[in-house]
Amino acid sequence: MIRVVVADDHELVRKGICALLNAAPDIIVIGEASDGQEAVTLIEEEKPDVVIMDISMPRLDGIQATEKVGDQTAVVMLSMHEDDMIVRRVLQIGARGFILKRAVTEELLLAVRSAARGETFLSPGISQILINSYGNPQVDSIFDVLTPREREVLQLITEGNTNSEIAQILSISSKTVEKHRGSCMSKLGVNDLASLIRIAIKHRLVIIEDGR
Repeated sequence: MIRVVVADDHELVRKGICALLNAAPDIIVIGEASDGQEAVTLIEEEKPDVVIMDISMPRLDGIQATEKVGDQTAVVMLSMHEDDMIVRRVLQIGARGFILKRAVTEELLLAVRSAARGETFLSPGISQILINSYGNPQVDSIFDVLTPREREVLQLITEGNTNSEIAQILSISSKTVEKHRGSCMSKLGVNDLASLIRIAIKHRLVIIEDGR
């Protein structure tokens, strides 16, 4: 039996995925998470075989959460985006699957089973996106410009949290938050908060789904 954790901040979507997975004879959902940090904690506690991870979640997005859990479990990423930069980054950090949300049907079951076997599964069309991406020298990523902690802070800034709120969420001081924010601005070459948020979203340093 493949033990799965489902992480998605949309409850109806999460419940639908759980119902689909639990209907399969060889898969069981052992836990649900509604944000990235909750997903990390649940993975560390339950040690599932596979995690279905929404790429856009509060506190930690799917990429940040996947980086934190490392190779503890196989991650299948869910996204509304066919962005080559996101796909490349997801595979770079070791995810075992990339599924478009509009394709969450039998594809998801195939992805879970592939991930459990240590194989990689991509939604149809994603492979062509990767081929086009690697053949285009203009496509680049600035993910590695910031440290994982700086991207955590940037994610929380983009979600509208104040320095003191971020400090409380991350269990660090407000002074440290301010230091990370200043470092983000310096590395990304901006001088104000609005510009910082704009460049973070443009370059997918944080993942914001449409309508959020």
